[in-house]
Amino acid sequence: MSTSAAKIADSIIASAARIAKSVSARAVLVYLDAVPDVDRLRQAVAAPTEVIFITRDAKDVARAKEQGLSFLEVPPFNLTRMGQVKMASILAFSTRLLDGGDVFVFVTGMGGKPADSLLVMQVGQEHELFQTVDQPKLTEHVRRVVFQRTLTMMLELAHEGREGKPVGALFVVGAYREVKQFCQQNIINPFRGYTEKERNVLDDGMRETIKEFCSIDGAFVLKGNGVIMSAGTTLRPTMAADELPQGLGARHAAAAGITATTRCIALTVSESTGTVRVWRRGKLITEIEKGVPTPLTPPGFRSTEPG
Repeated sequence: MSTSAAKIADSIIASAARIAKSVSARAVLVYLDAVPDVDRLRQAVAAPTEVIFITRDAKDVARAKEQGLSFLEVPPFNLTRMGQVKMASILAFSTRLLDGGDVFVFVTGMGGKPADSLLVMQVGQEHELFQTVDQPKLTEHVRRVVFQRTLTMMLELAHEGREGKPVGALFVVGAYREVKQFCQQNIINPFRGYTEKERNVLDDGMRETIKEFCSIDGAFVLKGNGVIMSAGTTLRPTMAADELPQGLGARHAAAAGITATTRCIALTVSESTGTVRVWRRGKLITEIEKGVPTPLTPPGFRSTEPG
């Protein structure tokens, strides 16, 4: 680490502590690999503001556990700075580390480099993070650990594709009794006949199966407890989104429509850009864009959420 980079990181961290105190922030979220001096940061942030360290590899997880840090584990994808903020923040929100209305300070750098960015946000009022505020709890009909796992898998698909080729995908999660009324199976359902335990998204063995079936046109439909009910499913919702962001196609229109019609959550991966989007009540909640250069290969993701 250069002297100038270390000085910038120290200044940003000191500023984060001051700002957190002045705005009564719920938490300071900081990527662990962007902090040169963990103890200094913890001492600088005054209670009741909590410091939550974000870890993105096994080394950081081990370090956090060894030092007794409060941490949130995220998959180690190459994202833009704003993508890093969005991914970590929405996972923190889904695991109750943050709640609606909470103000938080976010500190990050690029790819393990010292901190160079500081943002102050409020959950539900920051349009770059959650693009609509009129929303029920994100996990109203979905277990938090299921949302975590599904979002992580979508990010994996965005960065890895299938056999090195980009893929698109649509996952519809939760409120299954409502959703199934608007589903049409155009192929034999590949998940039919298996026990619910065998076809749960929380089973690590499902990763490769899901990636394989992404080549089939249509949506994956999941219960809120993670059980995959079908793949290759055509959605025929009765309602459509009022406004679809320019440039988005049929997959995104279906996600907007099914979430406008039912109480489910939908997640999409764009085949052309690899952008992951989350939809609720017919609206785009957030989008996480890929960074450059070559993406990292994530290890097996472990949730710190007990379920």
